[in-house]
Amino acid sequence: MMTASSALDLALEDRTGLPDTLAYLRADYPKEAWRAHHNFGQLTAFWLDTHRTLREHGRELGQATQAFREGQWDAVGFRAFFVPRLNQFLQHLDGHHRIEDEVYFPKFRALDRRMVAGFDLLEQDHELIHEALMRSVDSGRALLRAMTRSADLTKRAADTYAAEADRLLGLLLRHLADEEDLVVPAMLHHGERPVS
Repeated sequence: MMTASSALDLALEDRTGLPDTLAYLRADYPKEAWRAHHNFGQLTAFWLDTHRTLREHGRELGQATQAFREGQWDAVGFRAFFVPRLNQFLQHLDGHHRIEDEVYFPKFRALDRRMVAGFDLLEQDHELIHEALMRSVDSGRALLRAMTRSADLTKRAADTYAAEADRLLGLLLRHLADEEDLVVPAMLHHGERPVS
């Protein structure tokens, strides 16, 4: 179990990566060699593809919001694009984290006790990301309400949503990279069967 002081030192908002003590397999399984490894299978490919999709959807929403804020999109077009994509992104992210917390992370912990601290940290990340996700949802709803009222309210709400969405995406990008540094080398090292 992580101590309070070590968790503070590795707070998601402040860290720039994981120390080698947590990502202890990273050096043995460098990222550029992952796909060529004999244990790289469907589950690992799916995991990485899910992360790629989350990154793309988050960036796509950020770009659309920026275009709306700059007047390149009217309210009707933005709403039609924004609402379904935001819902899809948030549901995908929440579902991905739930299955990790409930299924995969416990299996990794049981595989090798050295992984426990790393997966404790990732679960703490999930809690912070969920809080940021809820703030993003709230500010997104406020933006949609403001769009029916006035241009000034819409501008302020769009700025608030953009700030919350940028924070969520920043946390998510750091977390996904760190998670890959733990998960993929572990799958290559142990094989996929113990966590399938």
